[in-house]
Amino acid sequence: MTSRSEDGDEITNELRNKLTNEVRKERRLSDPADRGRILTVVIAPDSFKGTVPAADAATAVAEGWHAVREQDEVLTIPLADGGEGTVAAVAAARPDGVLHRVDGLRGPDGRQVSASWLELDPGTPDSTAVIEMASVSGLPLMDRLDPLGATTYGLGQLINAALDSGCRTVIVGAGGSATTDGGAGALAALGLHLLDDHGRPVPYGGAELGRLAKITGRVRRPEKLIMLSDVDAPLLGPRGAAAVFGPQKGADPEQIVILDAALSRFAALLGGPTDEPGMGAAGGLGYGLVAGLGAVITPGAPYLAGLAGLPVALARADLVISGEGRFDETSLGGKVVGYVLTQAAAHQVDSMIIAGQVAHRVDGIAALSLAELSGSTQAALADPIHWLRLAGSRAAASLPVTH
Repeated sequence: MTSRSEDGDEITNELRNKLTNEVRKERRLSDPADRGRILTVVIAPDSFKGTVPAADAATAVAEGWHAVREQDEVLTIPLADGGEGTVAAVAAARPDGVLHRVDGLRGPDGRQVSASWLELDPGTPDSTAVIEMASVSGLPLMDRLDPLGATTYGLGQLINAALDSGCRTVIVGAGGSATTDGGAGALAALGLHLLDDHGRPVPYGGAELGRLAKITGRVRRPEKLIMLSDVDAPLLGPRGAAAVFGPQKGADPEQIVILDAALSRFAALLGGPTDEPGMGAAGGLGYGLVAGLGAVITPGAPYLAGLAGLPVALARADLVISGEGRFDETSLGGKVVGYVLTQAAAHQVDSMIIAGQVAHRVDGIAALSLAELSGSTQAALADPIHWLRLAGSRAAASLPVTH
């Protein structure tokens, strides 16, 4: 393991070698005659973080491609890994879903926020809610970082809204959190009573869990809860939620000690596993959802790709294009683009990459950089949709793919 972030970027030599070996196999687009035949092209990007949602990026690339090769069948499948943009990506890929907006939610710093969740298969036994933690408990919602006081209460309110609508399965994308409260706030919103030694409710926030003396109440839970995360950190200790990810949320060394001790107190009273992989994900949310709600933690990119229909599309694709804001070595570990490339190779489908910046090259896979096309990163950021369209046209004009 050579790199880590809260979104779980892990790179292994095994994955790199597998990808490199697979792309060297016989390819479908090696014959110049392919320039004239009708191709099935799958465009499956992640969001270009903070710039372009995945759905808009996919549409722009598709428009550029069709400007050059209008005869081709182009399938847009916007993707996510459980972090920012998850609900929007699934909504775009599953237009049969229903978006629900909820107002008056408690944000990570206590201010009211609004957020949307997506209902799939409404009114059926398979009714499923897709919820994005970042939309209600995420870092972008904070005017200033508050590592000790940030709460996941609003996330619990969103889960409640999904249960009120009759959803039997709840999927929580856990990337981008501002919190280190072990999911205590979410559990409180779902009915758990967190009390101090005087029987009074403990205030929200991770640090306040150090005052916890008793847990009562009956938590409301879905029939099935799936948390999407690639983080394998435990809850406590030097590799835990506070120590590894606390600094991203503004915690200094003294505050890290406070938070770790508070999470330890919470776990001692709530029970459940603390050392298993994923318990430290999203500020300990993994622990809270597993111990309190019986959640299952699974990697986000593969799960959401399956939900969006990527495996079915790849089975008949001639080419797949993926992309993100910056493609580098971390893209091959746990992220959308790395997963798409690996799956395309497994299906012996050609791949291309379109990214805002390309800082790493994979043997046998063409990569287009918006910064290079536009002349600078600043120019690309000024009008990313234009440059994504141009990149799509360049990709189409580059056929046949060379290796």
